[in-house]
Amino acid sequence: MYRFTLFLLVLLIAACEKNQPVEMPAAQTLSREANGYYCLMTVINHNGPKGQIILTDKQQALWFTSVRDTIAFTLSPEEPKNIAAIYVNDMTDANWDNPGADNWIDARMAWYVLGSKRSGGMGAAEAVPFSTKEQAEAFSIKQGGTVYAFASIPHEYILKLLN
Repeated sequence: MYRFTLFLLVLLIAACEKNQPVEMPAAQTLSREANGYYCLMTVINHNGPKGQIILTDKQQALWFTSVRDTIAFTLSPEEPKNIAAIYVNDMTDANWDNPGADNWIDARMAWYVLGSKRSGGMGAAEAVPFSTKEQAEAFSIKQGGTVYAFASIPHEYILKLLN
């Protein structure tokens, strides 16, 4: 009976641990040493918003010269799926030529403008992120484009830009 009770207690503890929310790792500060995951170029040398992805089995972020490439990573079947966090620059008060080293927001909570007049880090169309829907709408009025939440971004828009 003692072993059975101990066994149940271990199972109960294990079940409780599985249901605990996993804490998202903090965003990392963008530095001159950060190289783009796909292009291997220095990330800060490119205009427009950037992205970073932190995997569960790595401490160092994967850096992206554009938000479009950051989102494409999450959609690609060839890329790892053990994503602990996705961060993008909040462009609310950012300068397009130098969007910032520490103004990161959770990409899954951001609002995006697709199809604007602004080009991303590699000169291609960009998904421009904002922390609020109102800021994204204000940007779209000035620069064109349509506002989307992360979950509703058309995959075709992101993936067609890579071809």
